[in-house]
Amino acid sequence: MIFVVTTLKTRMITRETYFNLLSGYIDKPFIKIITGLRRSGKSVLLNLLRDELIRRGIDETNILLINFESFEFSEIDDAGKLHQYIKSKINNNRRYYILLDEIQEVSSWEKAINSFRVDFDTDIYITGSNSRLLSSELATYLAGRYIEIPVYTLSFREYLQFRLEYAKVYEPDIYAEFNLFLRKGGFPALHVGDYTDEMAYKAVYDIYSSAILRDTIQRHGIRDVELLERVVKFVFDNVGNNFSAKSVSDYFKSQNRRIDLNTVYNYLNALEGAFIIYRIPRYDVKGKEILKTNEKYFVGDQSLLYAVMGFKDRLISGVLENIVMLELKRRGYHVFVGKLDDKEIDFVAEKMEKKLYIQVAYKMAEQSTIEREFSPLLAIKDNHPKYVVTMEENWHDNVEGIQHKHIADFILMKEY
Repeated sequence: MIFVVTTLKTRMITRETYFNLLSGYIDKPFIKIITGLRRSGKSVLLNLLRDELIRRGIDETNILLINFESFEFSEIDDAGKLHQYIKSKINNNRRYYILLDEIQEVSSWEKAINSFRVDFDTDIYITGSNSRLLSSELATYLAGRYIEIPVYTLSFREYLQFRLEYAKVYEPDIYAEFNLFLRKGGFPALHVGDYTDEMAYKAVYDIYSSAILRDTIQRHGIRDVELLERVVKFVFDNVGNNFSAKSVSDYFKSQNRRIDLNTVYNYLNALEGAFIIYRIPRYDVKGKEILKTNEKYFVGDQSLLYAVMGFKDRLISGVLENIVMLELKRRGYHVFVGKLDDKEIDFVAEKMEKKLYIQVAYKMAEQSTIEREFSPLLAIKDNHPKYVVTMEENWHDNVEGIQHKHIADFILMKEY
């Protein structure tokens, strides 16, 4: 279930979930848009797609792959130059496959993409590290003509595949491996070699710095970088907690720093656009409606939190929630924080006709913890699956149909 690898000439591991989805759209009349956090594996996916096209008999001259982060293509920085370059490469009547990596580096790129679609026989694939690729402007040009494929950092199952391939861990101790995954996170590059925590977090901090600089500060014209970084640290320090822009503003006031609500919203939107954070809205289980207050924020990978804040034991519950949230998103669920009267359910997840309810906790050592985690789920009177997910290895009871799972077992389940 894997793809991405090192820059060395070693075997590329195919992350089959993404690759099968993408290859299934070959020659379909949609523009394929691959989005995700920097260094999550989008570029390797494009390279694997190129290999697949060649395997299917497509002439290499009819495959145009451009990485806009390469100096070789640095002068192609607007739609006109991109159109001229692609046009100069089209010299036969066969279909051309256009693969454009980190397209957000090209201003007004959507105009060129629309032109390729109209003027030439093309199959188009693009990647980007900013969710604003799917902005209203893009929708104006390409409404109904694109498919988004979000790419995330490695799942735990994928991490185990990397451990098998690169560390030759053939019979893993699942719980011990989860503890390593918890600490190292899911950026593929960290799992193709042996890195200390210090080395790993330095590498992740460089990824974070690149995303902050290029996908937030430069893209949104943010001038007060120091204030943005303070907002990041506040969000990271409150991962998994109820959250509002006002709570950020009030915190800064207590520190004798003023920041208006619009600035907070702008910064949060910029960070969310770069996939550094994810906003999870609240859902009223009884009223079946999405609420507009007290959402939660999570990070694009738990290692980002450690790289910026250091490893803090007090954040463990929020980090475990973060890992579950990302797993649900990888599987295509719409994820919400549940509200039922005065009770909170950590996650309500929906996909097509499926729905699940999930509580996440660290340990179940005390009776009060058991009651706190199970009681909100017991109050929900429907037949959808309900789980309490923890790191407890020795507590196996299920309660009135509510299943208790160790988090490693839960995120390795094939179906929920």
